[in-house]
Amino acid sequence: MSLSVVAFNGSPRPQGNTFQSLSIVLDELAKQGIAGEILQVGGKQLAGCKSCYRCLQNKDKKCVQTGDEMNYFIERASGADGILIGSPVYFSNVSSEVKAFIDRCGFVSNANDKMLRGKVGAAVLSVRRAGATFAYSAINFFFGISEMIIPCSSYWNLAIGRQPGEVLQDAEGVATFKTLGNNMATLLKQLHKDT
Repeated sequence: MSLSVVAFNGSPRPQGNTFQSLSIVLDELAKQGIAGEILQVGGKQLAGCKSCYRCLQNKDKKCVQTGDEMNYFIERASGADGILIGSPVYFSNVSSEVKAFIDRCGFVSNANDKMLRGKVGAAVLSVRRAGATFAYSAINFFFGISEMIIPCSSYWNLAIGRQPGEVLQDAEGVATFKTLGNNMATLLKQLHKDT
């Protein structure tokens, strides 16, 4: 059984706190034999959904917009067993790149017989001070409407830090991410035990 998780880093800082947070979760998954990788979404020029409904007509698992990397990200999400979406918190919500991913990937998934249904998805947030639970909810709403399965941890999946690397000093946040990685691995293995 070969399982994989793709992590989307929604921070424009490629090696910042969101990257560090995602890495903690992926390290725990790797310890249990689950492959993972981080794709950089933050800082990319990603257009928002235009609500053109062409994905509903085409049903080709793609967004009709082709001027950015979104279809690559959608393809990677569709091909993985599990999805992590990591975001910094901007004004109590996800980054604009994460929101574009949620809207366009979500629309394409729903237009193609809920192609994300049954996958495991978890939010990973890094925050300077407050607002993380709103961003956490935004990502989980996407997973929920996509009929994905959401593993939990010992606390909401967030760590506190401002400067790159400061989340590693948040002992409770690090422990939360490690527990999330273990719980996600357990869930993935349970779901795929007969495959």
